[in-house]
Amino acid sequence: MAAPNMEEYIRTFSSFSGADIVATFNGRVIGELQAISYSVTREVAPIYTMGSPDPRSFSRGKRGISGTLIFTTFDRDALMAEMTKDYSGAPPLQTYQQFKANAGQIENDLLNGLRATQGGYGIVSWDEQMTRLGYGLAGNSFNADNLTGFYVPEYADQLMPFNISITAANEFGQRAGMEIYGVQILNEGSGFSVDDVVTAKAYTFVARKVTQLTPKENLRSQGSASPTPSAGDLFGFRL
Repeated sequence: MAAPNMEEYIRTFSSFSGADIVATFNGRVIGELQAISYSVTREVAPIYTMGSPDPRSFSRGKRGISGTLIFTTFDRDALMAEMTKDYSGAPPLQTYQQFKANAGQIENDLLNGLRATQGGYGIVSWDEQMTRLGYGLAGNSFNADNLTGFYVPEYADQLMPFNISITAANEFGQRAGMEIYGVQILNEGSGFSVDDVVTAKAYTFVARKVTQLTPKENLRSQGSASPTPSAGDLFGFRL
């Protein structure tokens, strides 16, 4: 009896589960990612003319891309912790520009040390600090360039636009991938409850472009190192 062709029974379509997928954020893999979703919407408006209540045509307008990110929370903010790390060979950390009196140690001084002063934490104290910064150490002339600086982001909405690469690879050597370009964080939210076993943090974002999921080259070597087994070899008997 001829051995059956087992290839006919094991051939299947390529599929991936969440356990087969990792996401790379601007060259940084974040393992705490629990879910990522996106949607693409486009404005479509009907065009009417006199003489008919029905639309004559439809005009296609602007397109928008948005989505959500959900991270499992352990002992840190996963997204902010990774995006503020400086890895060798990875894209450099992109700092954001801010007025010096609104960021860093000066803001902490305004919040903590100036509460007891007459001006308090208000516009008067802010004006005084910004004016001193403008004159700098020399104090001879005012320079507006002294008012701003570049700082490491403290909130997710301060992150510069970044790309997300989604890579899928299963045990059979099959691979696929897609990209989301120009991601900008809009909102973030989290919470804690005695009824929650797992704590998560969610972000909403907008993006500029999405590439569709496409298959990549199979890394598994083609061919077979051993002859195709017979049914007897598979089930423990000889025909």
